[in-house]
Amino acid sequence: MSDRPIALVTGASRGIGRAVALSLSATHHILAASRDRARLDALAREIGNHGGTAEAIEMDVGDPSSLARALAGRDADVLVNNAGVGVLKPMLELTPEEWHRMIDVNLNALFHVTRAVLPGMVARGRGHVVMIGSISGRSAFVGGAGYATTKHAVMGFAENLMLEVRDAGVKVSVVSPGSVDTEFSGRNGPKAAAQLRADDVAQAVRSVISTPPEVLVHRVEVRILSPKRPR
Repeated sequence: MSDRPIALVTGASRGIGRAVALSLSATHHILAASRDRARLDALAREIGNHGGTAEAIEMDVGDPSSLARALAGRDADVLVNNAGVGVLKPMLELTPEEWHRMIDVNLNALFHVTRAVLPGMVARGRGHVVMIGSISGRSAFVGGAGYATTKHAVMGFAENLMLEVRDAGVKVSVVSPGSVDTEFSGRNGPKAAAQLRADDVAQAVRSVISTPPEVLVHRVEVRILSPKRPR
């Protein structure tokens, strides 16, 4: 076990979560969590090859019982709540199963995962909880009745939690990216040149958790500079 501080990253097998885990592995021991054990093991090996340390945690954040078993006895100095799903279609086309899956993964999991590691942070008088939000958390669009609703809720949850734990020395931040070129949004599709990269978001997360002890950056919005300028 490394003597580095511990960072727990959900949805770490791909996309933003994977990029965050790789970025933070330079300074943290990584607890990489998702349902895809094979990808997690590959990530842990890659981190090890670069001199870092990581552990794969197979769990479904949308299943409270799976989550409770996987995180029992775990501790973390940094938590990055990244796992998310999105079904982008008008409300009348959403099935109840699609609606509930988004609520379970994008919102309910925030409570369950955070609740698992927050007591240790409060007891130590330090820690950092980072939520990966979205610019849709303060806007609306056709087809966002489910997904954007959950991201609005993330903003409310994060701000209220920040007010509750700041005096205990625990920081709470939200990093809200625009469209990102990942499997979530159709990787390498025709819009990829006008999208952020997962590494861009990971850099923002790393910057947020690197602030001095008495400084809190609560909200960060990350966008591509101009969709008309190729990268």
